[in-house]
Amino acid sequence: QERMPQTPPFAAMFDSSGYNRNLYQTKEDDCGGLYYHDNNLLSGSLEALIQHLVPNIDYYPDRTYIFTFLLSSRLFMHPYEVMAKVCHLCTEQQRLSEPGLDKNRIRKIAPKILQLLTEWTETFPYDFRDERMMRNLKELAHRIASGDEMYWKNVQQLLQNLIRKLATVSQYEEVLAKINATSTDRLTVLKTKPQSIQRDIIAVCNDPYTLAQQLTHIELERLNYIGPEEFVQAFVQKDPLDNDKSCYGDRKKTRHLEAYVEWFNRLSYLVATEICMPVKKKHRAKVIEYFIDVARECFNIGNFNSLMAIISGMNMSSVSRLKKTWAKVKTAKFDILEHQMDPSSNFYNYRTALRGAAQRSLTAHSSREKIVIPFFSLLIKDIYFLNEGCASRLPNGHVNFEKFWELAKQVSEFMTWKQVECPFERDRKILQYLLTVPVFSDDALYLASYESESPENHIEKDRWKTLRFVSEV
Repeated sequence: QERMPQTPPFAAMFDSSGYNRNLYQTKEDDCGGLYYHDNNLLSGSLEALIQHLVPNIDYYPDRTYIFTFLLSSRLFMHPYEVMAKVCHLCTEQQRLSEPGLDKNRIRKIAPKILQLLTEWTETFPYDFRDERMMRNLKELAHRIASGDEMYWKNVQQLLQNLIRKLATVSQYEEVLAKINATSTDRLTVLKTKPQSIQRDIIAVCNDPYTLAQQLTHIELERLNYIGPEEFVQAFVQKDPLDNDKSCYGDRKKTRHLEAYVEWFNRLSYLVATEICMPVKKKHRAKVIEYFIDVARECFNIGNFNSLMAIISGMNMSSVSRLKKTWAKVKTAKFDILEHQMDPSSNFYNYRTALRGAAQRSLTAHSSREKIVIPFFSLLIKDIYFLNEGCASRLPNGHVNFEKFWELAKQVSEFMTWKQVECPFERDRKILQYLLTVPVFSDDALYLASYESESPENHIEKDRWKTLRFVSEV
């Protein structure tokens, strides 16, 4: 049996010139319907690009091409339509539907087709939550296996791995739903009997270092479930050459990206709630200093998302208006952190720190040094602007593959970061608190803030009156 084509890990996929060409890249550069420059694929018709994805006896597509095409083709068509075309081309070109298949021929092509299916199912498993995808996958896999029994084991393995992965995702989604339900229930109790349920974070975890590690656990777990395609799906518009249907419709099989953004918001509001709740000024100042230390530790770990959520919680106006409280805080460390995450010059300082962390990650000897958790909203924004600022189709109707390389380059970097195992020990009690403790809404935060430090002007006084009236009703 011929060995499966081996593919490099994500970190090695994209070089500075766009993409690596490996041993299997043997098609000619003047390939029908594809346009190259300096060995880099720049554009092509959709049909030619799909054909370029399909292996044959002498050819296996470059891994970066597979990732880039599967990631970005969904701007134009459903993954199940791509899969149907791939299956059709494999079956026709390799004459897989003919009775009495030539076993030698099957042995030359089967490993390559199986490898393509393996890469697709491993990198974009959520595509297979669609029954049409599953049907096509099984049909093609069984065609290969029925041509030669030696491939049955490989086919079974591929399908089992995929089914296991999808089952894990479903379980994770159920857990998330339960967590969200718990925190909503608790918020109802909090509105009626504030003191009966609320503990404070320092009582649950008095060590900022440990809290930063537990935050990193949550971040890495949630990152890990985001599929690369979710970045592209978030921006799908109608394809200009597609007259009748909007390009998305029923295609969204996951919302892990949104759940992750919701986690960022929750953490910001949690920080603000913990600061605004204590009655004593001295205690509020202590909570602020505690979160400054947690944020600093997040920065050291490479957890920029939690760091930014903590800073944005501290910058909420219900918190920043507590002038008497802030007067008791040593703010030098906070100023340094704010400077690191300063939005001016398109977050220049943060981007420099992120590059440093990414560099450290590449040469890391331990999981701890590998951690890079980007400020997620900015990552989404970057990908959004890359997508918006560049046409997906060229004037001649060709697909703009140069844009796709850039999209894939950004998303593949994220793919390496999300695969890092969290090296810290889990603390269930702290995790439970972070994920389910009730957090105040904006109104509740202002109410707590005004009760801690009285309103200073007419606008604040009016707002306080309104809020008290609403809360009593």
